[in-house]
Amino acid sequence: MKKLIVPAVLSLGVVAGAHARTLSTEFPHVPGEVVVKVKKGFLGKFLGKKAFLGAEVSRSMNLIAGDFVVLKSESKSALSLASQLNQLPEVAYAEPNFIYKAIGQKTSDPLFGKLWGLSNSGNNEPDRNGGMSGTPGIAGADISAEKAWGITKGSKNVVIAVIDTGIDYNHQDLKDNIWTNSKEIAGNNKDDDGNGYIDDIHGWNANAKNGNPMDGNSHGTHCSGTIAAKHGNGVGVAGVMDEVSLMAVKFLSDEGSGNLADAVTAIDYATKMNVDLMSNSWGGGGYSQALEDAIKAANAKGILFVAAAGNDGTNNDSAPHYPSNYQVDNVVSVAAHTAQDSLASFSCFGKRTVHVAAPGHNILSSTPGNNYKVFSGTSMATPHVSGVLGLYLSQFGRQDVKVVKERLMATTVPGGAYRRTTIAGGRVDAYNFLTDTRIPRQGPDENAWRTEGLAEIFETTHPYANNAKITKTYTFPGAKYVKLVVEKYETEANYDFLVLKDGKGSVIEKLSGAGQNYETDYAETESVTVEFTSDSSEARFGAVIKNAKVIY
Repeated sequence: MKKLIVPAVLSLGVVAGAHARTLSTEFPHVPGEVVVKVKKGFLGKFLGKKAFLGAEVSRSMNLIAGDFVVLKSESKSALSLASQLNQLPEVAYAEPNFIYKAIGQKTSDPLFGKLWGLSNSGNNEPDRNGGMSGTPGIAGADISAEKAWGITKGSKNVVIAVIDTGIDYNHQDLKDNIWTNSKEIAGNNKDDDGNGYIDDIHGWNANAKNGNPMDGNSHGTHCSGTIAAKHGNGVGVAGVMDEVSLMAVKFLSDEGSGNLADAVTAIDYATKMNVDLMSNSWGGGGYSQALEDAIKAANAKGILFVAAAGNDGTNNDSAPHYPSNYQVDNVVSVAAHTAQDSLASFSCFGKRTVHVAAPGHNILSSTPGNNYKVFSGTSMATPHVSGVLGLYLSQFGRQDVKVVKERLMATTVPGGAYRRTTIAGGRVDAYNFLTDTRIPRQGPDENAWRTEGLAEIFETTHPYANNAKITKTYTFPGAKYVKLVVEKYETEANYDFLVLKDGKGSVIEKLSGAGQNYETDYAETESVTVEFTSDSSEARFGAVIKNAKVIY
């Protein structure tokens, strides 16, 4: 057993023989308990003592590392007892009986096993009705929440504004994490804190222009549960954060829609209250100078603005989606990925405009009335990122938004599914983010590609059949990188697809529309699978692939 050197905060230096020891009770330990290593040959003499400075023997242990005794005192602190014991000639050393816990903590919430976004086992994705989907996932394709919780589970000092349809602030899984305006007196119809808003106890309802941001829709409560459903309370789910202060800022009606004037009012309220982060799972409309100005005002105060990339399955580089497309430093645009570690089919993307991907398909979370449902969308991916950023703020405090955003992107887990669809080229990982673990982005030498003909040409009928599904796998033994050259494809855009998967089953690229002599993104495996699917409407040319490019 190695001598444990513990950093001292409340400490006392003690000299024991030739060894100077510094003891500390900064870290969790069993009150009044001390672990003593007795010098070789002195155990009998030590145990023969009638009293151990007012302590009693709890147990003794004969280990490979030597003889150990656990002493417990009802009157002395562990620090005081250990300090005195270290002065006895028969004692090699004595130290507090420290408490340890697993790095990567689980939680006892009964529905935790279905939260694949936090902990993906490869077989725990729920279906739309809350049962199990039965679709195999990719184990570990999650935000590494359990490892991150070994560092921090959050802090009440961090305030996150959920700008949405409101929050059921009485929900059993959320009520302990709801922000309360301590300067406002409930129900007196006065603006007690002078912020221009009357009775804003838990936030503000910009839609109804009152202080009751109760959720009558479900969307905002669902997002809130992903951020911060309480851990270990014996009910429901668990959020990315166990502790935070959720501010309910409602501008979307119970029908789920809202207008620009109410949106900018909602953002202005959260900015005026100086929240740490705004979570925005909404979008629509064209460019608005007013909305951009509101976001810029938040940016000027160092407030992060996390926004859903959109659910149209389109490229935000060419077809902007707002507010996620505003080019303001505090904006973090979020795409959705699946339990299979691929970009969700509905998710918008953009190599120049969408920053990261996060879990957003078949996400179980809280809904009003102490209920729980499964939703999908970039709306569900956004609160995962808001929670991850909240953990960071809990641990390190507010920092320059550009610095935080760069670190968030640089610590993502890279993958072929995200290489051409996000700026970061990866999915968010909370543990990497907290520890600033940056995975090198490796890629092929562009001069090393060589063209090889496929042993069997991939080709649909021309035109292709309705409800067609064609799947073929190509293997190049020993290959490091493989990509295909699509001689021609022409499908009904956004309905019929040509999909490339790597050897692990992750989607590398999904093509729809038309193109010629198109080189796909590369797979970092020696085999690739091509899938062609069509629906029951229009039938067009289809696809033909004759060649691959390979690096060995």
